[in-house]
Amino acid sequence: MSTEKTMTLQEKIIQFLVVVIIAAVITAAGNILDGKHAFGPSLVGCFVLAGIAFAGAVLSYLPGFKKLPMVFWVSILGVILSIPGVPGSDWITKQAAQVTFLATTTPVLAYAGLSLGKDLGAFKQLSWRIVPVALAVAAGTFVCAALVAQVVLYWEGVI
Repeated sequence: MSTEKTMTLQEKIIQFLVVVIIAAVITAAGNILDGKHAFGPSLVGCFVLAGIAFAGAVLSYLPGFKKLPMVFWVSILGVILSIPGVPGSDWITKQAAQVTFLATTTPVLAYAGLSLGKDLGAFKQLSWRIVPVALAVAAGTFVCAALVAQVVLYWEGVI
């Protein structure tokens, strides 16, 4: 049995909002490290992306929308809001373009590291056996991504 208390919907939404705000600030800080972006525009772009993520999360909690995962609703909302012709799409796209993809990975990797630390006991039980599995997964992911890129670039006539 879990010892954690069951969170109400309001508590879940508030917790998600806090996490999204923290991730936006960390992303903006990581975004200025390349020397090409100022902190102000980066922060605005990060908060635009955070707002889309938060709105998609709230949408996923509504009745009738719970059948599909939160990432689906966040993605759909982001796509819809960036379609040319949708009111505000030019501004949203311009602000989001201020954020580099690599900067968005910083909070994700930090979260992954914290999750890994939480399960350190389980990883110790796996000992050395996890290393070849991890290498095979990484190699397979790389090879498949390279094949997809090769096919798409060939179809586009780039190569």
